[in-house]
Amino acid sequence: MFIRLKRSTRRLLVLLALLPAAVLVLGTVYMALMGYLEGSPRTFLESLQWASETLTTTGYGNDSHWKHPAVALFVILGQFLGQFLVFLVFPVFVLPFFEEQFEVRLQHVLPPMDGKVLFYRYGPAIESLLDDLLRAKCPFVIFEEDLQTARQCRDRGYNVVLGNLSDDPTVLLRVRQARAVVTNADDHANAACTLVVREYGFSGPLYALADEPLYRSPMLQIGATEVFTPAHVLGAALASRASTRISQPAEGMHLLGAKIGLAEFRIRPGSDLAGKRLGDLHLRQNYGVSVIGQWHGGVFTTSKGSETVVRPGAILVVVGSPANLEKVERMAMPIRRTGPVVLVGLGTVGAKVAQMLRDAQENFTVVAREQEGGVDVSGNILETATLDKARVRDASAVILALSDDAEAVFATAVVRDYAPEVPLIVSVSRSRNIERLYRAGADFAFSEGQLAGQILAYQLLGEQAVPVENRIKFVRLSAGKVSGWHPWRSEVVERTGAKIIAVERGPDVFVDFSGDFETGPDDTLFVCGPLDCLERFQREFQSVPVARRSGRA
Repeated sequence: MFIRLKRSTRRLLVLLALLPAAVLVLGTVYMALMGYLEGSPRTFLESLQWASETLTTTGYGNDSHWKHPAVALFVILGQFLGQFLVFLVFPVFVLPFFEEQFEVRLQHVLPPMDGKVLFYRYGPAIESLLDDLLRAKCPFVIFEEDLQTARQCRDRGYNVVLGNLSDDPTVLLRVRQARAVVTNADDHANAACTLVVREYGFSGPLYALADEPLYRSPMLQIGATEVFTPAHVLGAALASRASTRISQPAEGMHLLGAKIGLAEFRIRPGSDLAGKRLGDLHLRQNYGVSVIGQWHGGVFTTSKGSETVVRPGAILVVVGSPANLEKVERMAMPIRRTGPVVLVGLGTVGAKVAQMLRDAQENFTVVAREQEGGVDVSGNILETATLDKARVRDASAVILALSDDAEAVFATAVVRDYAPEVPLIVSVSRSRNIERLYRAGADFAFSEGQLAGQILAYQLLGEQAVPVENRIKFVRLSAGKVSGWHPWRSEVVERTGAKIIAVERGPDVFVDFSGDFETGPDDTLFVCGPLDCLERFQREFQSVPVARRSGRA
């Protein structure tokens, strides 16, 4: 019965038994010493009173003088023993007992797991996913081995179980009924968890979040359904956003050859475009260009019509003939696509970015605190001397792949102040820090938790996978119900978010349209927009893809 009690309760019971024994022993020895050595006998009750006063350090009253050295030494030892007990008893024995009594107790065995998702270890990679599961009312349980982390999860309202898989794997006996299992520890612990849950009869999907891609194959062999490496996916997203060699800003532009170009302009707060409605700017009528949309806070918003407001600080995406785009340059700050990419940080994510840039034969400069292999500039990115040495102002883009989120936020503010014109792409570990990065000046921000959450939400909830980058695409479509309309008719954009950029009629391609221009049933439309907008265009106007004519440049 005693062994089944909690550790703090057992400690308190032992203390309650030892304290009276200590008073009794100390009082008995004091009574004997006072009678035989001091020649001043004390009664048993008086000796017990002295012992209790000594151990509790409450004082002696009149019994405070001793002549014999042995008695004095005994008293001194008793006083130190009392001080020791005061500092030992409360923090070690009493406080833990009351903490356990008043706090919500942590579970130590899995609850019934029917329909629940089991997460092995909590971490930044699953933060955003847990919020998605709560919104979707999908129950889950977190198995955590760290006491402090388990308490934090409990305080956030998560269903958490505290245990140690290596010491007692039987805590996962009920895992057989789980809906799915997600392992989020280090690779070796993930492997151990995978083996345990399969041994206990779990036959459902098991998703592992791995640090090292080399371990993917062994993890699949021992029972994982899928193995994902969010850090490497994050590195690929950063590299593709920074380099046009890895991912072009707009897919399919080659269909129009040199007739149409795409440009990105940063809207300075004091420019003629900032804060204006597209209907007031008349960019199509006056300059022959079409605004596809704008990036602001990492979100791409398609322009929906004349009421769309050009936001200060946004990146405006515009298509048109090269000559017409040059006219718009005078009103906004063009995003430079020349110069090296500056990569700051060479950790797990940074190394993946460097590998992709190197494979694409991209010109890039690596900045890190320590001089090591692959580092071109060593120094602190927060210092102007390092920024100058790395030639950040001449860069086509800056990627911050730092391991510390707080440092990433501060570095974002520093780089943005130093080079306000350069595109700034930043990674963080925790999704909740993304908003801080945008406030600090980042153009695009990604987190490992954001990417892992998207991947796992697709697997667990069946949600449509959300692409990290909302790329723009050009497609050739039939006229459909748009036949007889002017290509710039506002209803096209309002209903779909896509825009007609050019019209192919026989051997001719028109990019500038007079007021009485109408599309014909045999015309081919060049339509531009994000993928979801293009799909909506095809549904709304019963338009179908048209193959490119052979022999056309």
